[in-house]
Amino acid sequence: MSQLVAPGRLAGAPAEYALPGTRPKLCESQAWCRNLATTHYENFHVATWFLPKRIRPYFESIYAFSRVADDLGDEVSDRQTALRLLGEWRAMLAECYQHPEKSMHPVFVALRATIDETGAPQQLFDDLITAFEMDQTVTHHASLESLIHYSRFSANPVGRLVLWVSGYRDEERALLSDQVCTALQLANFWQDVVEDHERGRRYLPGDVMERFGVTDAMIAGRSFTPQFRAMMEYLVDYAGAMLAEGGEIANRVDAQLAVTLRLFEQGGHAALDGILAQNCDVLKRRPSVSKLTKIKLLAAALVGKGASVFRSGSSPQ
Repeated sequence: MSQLVAPGRLAGAPAEYALPGTRPKLCESQAWCRNLATTHYENFHVATWFLPKRIRPYFESIYAFSRVADDLGDEVSDRQTALRLLGEWRAMLAECYQHPEKSMHPVFVALRATIDETGAPQQLFDDLITAFEMDQTVTHHASLESLIHYSRFSANPVGRLVLWVSGYRDEERALLSDQVCTALQLANFWQDVVEDHERGRRYLPGDVMERFGVTDAMIAGRSFTPQFRAMMEYLVDYAGAMLAEGGEIANRVDAQLAVTLRLFEQGGHAALDGILAQNCDVLKRRPSVSKLTKIKLLAAALVGKGASVFRSGSSPQ
């Protein structure tokens, strides 16, 4: 039996995500998703600018779906409410696939157009919701294996959806994308150690902490030791190697998509370099990518986009 959305769903969600009183038009829904994508995450907006214009709405609807789901889990008052809201979001996803005419939320009106035009599979969106549900129940990860399993739901579906809506459906490319997405997820975790601790979470793997003699008390007390530095050097190398290996995917897609994929990969390496640049002391402050580095990355991407247009013999779309 299919899950249908009943009136009153998303009660307790952030006000900006409330269901509208009437079903929005497709153009209104796509504008809503575009606004969310361009105002909530600058890097996503910049990266998608390098994509052909015709497929940007696909990426914006995917981002909006994930962004709202993430906030339903993180921006509400308690765990039970978060899990209820995520369950309702999952039911609305099922409705979008099975009874799209009943979808009321702009995300699902826009997402349905993406589904109709690309055939994007429901399971990948379902997996993202699973990751946000995991966040409500797993706050400390015991091993690198646990983090990789978590990334299989939290990060990898996004990369697979990017490939899918760009016309690439094979598992070989998808596995390379998984490596890039997992590595980017790990790089983000390595940057956010203190912030995550303050939110009651720990994404440093317990088995690696134990191997290097690092404890939760060190994180709580912001005690940066030689042991902590050695652990971070190991973790940075681990994520960097995975990112470099998966980066081969940029050589196996069309030139315009390759520009965006390389930008994400190089941004990940820059984030890891930022950790090394401050001697791996992520307890002192969150490492960041310098403005100069960002400018260099964007300049390289602009050159790449120009070259891809030249090779294709067409103007930017």
